[in-house]
Amino acid sequence: MFDNTFSKIDQDIWKDAGIDTALDYTEQTSWILFLKYLDDYEKEKEIQAKLNGKKYTPLISKEFRWNTWAVPRTTEGKLDIHDIISGSDLLDFVNNKLFPYHANTQNDSHDRNSFKNKIGEIFSNIKNEFQDGYILRNVIEHIDGLNFETSRSRDELGTIYELKLQEMGNAGQTGGGGQFYTPRPLIGVIVEIVDPKIGETIYDGAVGSGGFLCEAFDYIQSNNDLTNQQYEILQTKTLFGKEKKSLPYLMANMNMILHGIETPNIQKTNTLEENILDYEDKDRVDVILANPPFGSGGERKEIQNNFPIKTSENAYLFLQHFLKILKTGGRAGIIIKNTFLSNDDNASKELRKELLENFNLHTILVLPQKVFTAGVKTVVLFFDKGSPTKKIWYYDLALDRNLGKTNPLNNNDLEEFKTLQKTKADSDNSWTVPIDDFDKDTWDLSPANPNVEDTNEKRTPSEIIAEIEALDNEAAESIAAIKGLL
Repeated sequence: MFDNTFSKIDQDIWKDAGIDTALDYTEQTSWILFLKYLDDYEKEKEIQAKLNGKKYTPLISKEFRWNTWAVPRTTEGKLDIHDIISGSDLLDFVNNKLFPYHANTQNDSHDRNSFKNKIGEIFSNIKNEFQDGYILRNVIEHIDGLNFETSRSRDELGTIYELKLQEMGNAGQTGGGGQFYTPRPLIGVIVEIVDPKIGETIYDGAVGSGGFLCEAFDYIQSNNDLTNQQYEILQTKTLFGKEKKSLPYLMANMNMILHGIETPNIQKTNTLEENILDYEDKDRVDVILANPPFGSGGERKEIQNNFPIKTSENAYLFLQHFLKILKTGGRAGIIIKNTFLSNDDNASKELRKELLENFNLHTILVLPQKVFTAGVKTVVLFFDKGSPTKKIWYYDLALDRNLGKTNPLNNNDLEEFKTLQKTKADSDNSWTVPIDDFDKDTWDLSPANPNVEDTNEKRTPSEIIAEIEALDNEAAESIAAIKGLL
């Protein structure tokens, strides 16, 4: 049923001149999905209140409830064709009344963590991109057929939404190497290795579309028989994230809601604007799971003043943030560019030294090319806080095929890594390096698999120069021969 509904949405939405990319598609379907979810959420809360002999006060005023503006119905439950608005009237209502109303709920709410404030944050940071009110009407009616009232329906919708996020990532629409969408199999194995537990605080300071927090939620639920009290802790006091940009902020909230997290604890804020020297014990977390954005120039130069190690590389600023905010005894699984292991700039060397001397960097997973759409090579750092590194276990995920949009990373690719990581066993693809074997000046952590024979012939500089001179002579002779034929 859900697949059929989204097929109909696909057929309609791409006809609208305001929807140009997969990114637009995801954003515009997300705000409509969110409002339909909100309506079902309110109905469920009202029923629960009645069963408990209480009165429920709706979050949304009557004029702006789904059944008033989106799908007004007759007393028989059928669409009321006399009250339905469409075309330019619908666009006018959505742009000039609906969005401003929801955006203002942020000002009406005194509780920053309330659902009402969450609604206000979302609608303060997006806008309607539909240009055809009749197409918008069709999409609304398709989405009205979706049901958010059971956990099973939310699970199925969550699966479809994940696929849409994956399509967006594969289309290269997420920027910075596809960081909004980290492949689900990779997220799954990172969560499994870090092993978050009920009662711990789990954090992603570069939340993207919320994949790590969704997976951690599912992991804890599936591995524990939770009491009602523990489930409430999981819902409200376990999962935390921060996101700077409006679109991923919206996607993260929608993704988490569809996975069963009723009111996601996601702040719309720039994590890097926080001075990490100001953190106190109350700010620290037990578990960090993240794929921070990489690249230089995305932040103001003043941002670097918030960090002891100055650098323009965003991923290195995020890494400093993570190192500082992790509790003693805490655990982390963080994706970062593989060049972090070997770059010889001062920031890279200082960060590696900090990581090795004050954290136990016990595992490095070396990922192949094209795990991410942009093709940037990455590694996953697994570490604990509280003791220095004594040895590092490396695993090189050497696959017998090239990854790509139509041939993505899958769960089977990571099975051997999961099995061997438990005991840090050596294999053709894995090996251990004691800390004393690393250069103490550079702290270069480049992976060099001792099980792979180096077939490259080692040559001296003089031999290389002699070969270049020989090639130059051959080229000169060939040019002279050609001229002789002319």
